[in-house]
Amino acid sequence: MQMPLSKLPGCSVREKLLGVAAGLCHSACVEVESDTEAVANKGFKMRCISCKMKNEVPATATVDWYFMAKGESKFTHIYSYEDEVGDITDERFYERLDWNGSKRTQDLQDGSLYILNVTFNDIGTYRCFFNRILTFPNYEFHTNATKIIHINVVPRLTRGMASILSEVMMYVFLIAVQFWLLVEMVYCYRKIAASGEEALRDSAAEYLAITLEIKENCAGVQVSE
Repeated sequence: MQMPLSKLPGCSVREKLLGVAAGLCHSACVEVESDTEAVANKGFKMRCISCKMKNEVPATATVDWYFMAKGESKFTHIYSYEDEVGDITDERFYERLDWNGSKRTQDLQDGSLYILNVTFNDIGTYRCFFNRILTFPNYEFHTNATKIIHINVVPRLTRGMASILSEVMMYVFLIAVQFWLLVEMVYCYRKIAASGEEALRDSAAEYLAITLEIKENCAGVQVSE
C-alpha cells in the first residue's frame, strides 16, 4: 500500500506549491531531487525517493545510506532502515540522524534522512541505496536504486541564482503590466475626449443649422406680409 506523502513529515510547503509536488502531496509518487546546500548548526533534509514501478504489486524495501566526506576516497555506511527500524552505524552521526521517509509501512518509497545540527564535517557525497523485493504470486523480483547527493555546508543560507532570477522576472512582469494599464488608460481617455469633442461639434453644427432655418422662415414670413 502506497502511503500519501502529504501525511509524512517530509512533505513541505514548497512541495505543495510546486507543480511536481502537486503529485507528491497526494497518493502519487514523484521522484524529487534533494536540496544540496545545508546551513551550519541547522537541520537539513536529504531527500531520497525511489518510486515503485508496479504499484499493484506488494513489496518490501530496505534503505541504506553511505557517506564519503570531502577528501576521502571511499564510502562509509552511516545508516540503515529495515522493518520500520532505523540504525545509525557511524559514530560521526550518533544522535544526529533521523528517519524522514515513509512511515508505518515496509513498502518504502521515501527514504529521506534528516541531519540534526549540521557541521562543516558533513560536507561530502551521500549515497542512498534502495533494495526492493516485489512479491508476485509465484516468485519474488529483486530490484535496487541508488541516489547520489553532493552536500555543501554554508555559514548562512544563500539565495540561489534561480531564486534571484525568478524574483527579478516577477518585478519586470509587474512593471510591464502597470505600464500596459497606463497606456490603456491614456488611450481610453483620449478616445473619450475625442468622442466628446466630436459630439460637441455635431451639436454646434446642428444648432447653427436650426438657427439659420428659423431666420430664413422668419424672413419669408416678413416678405409675404
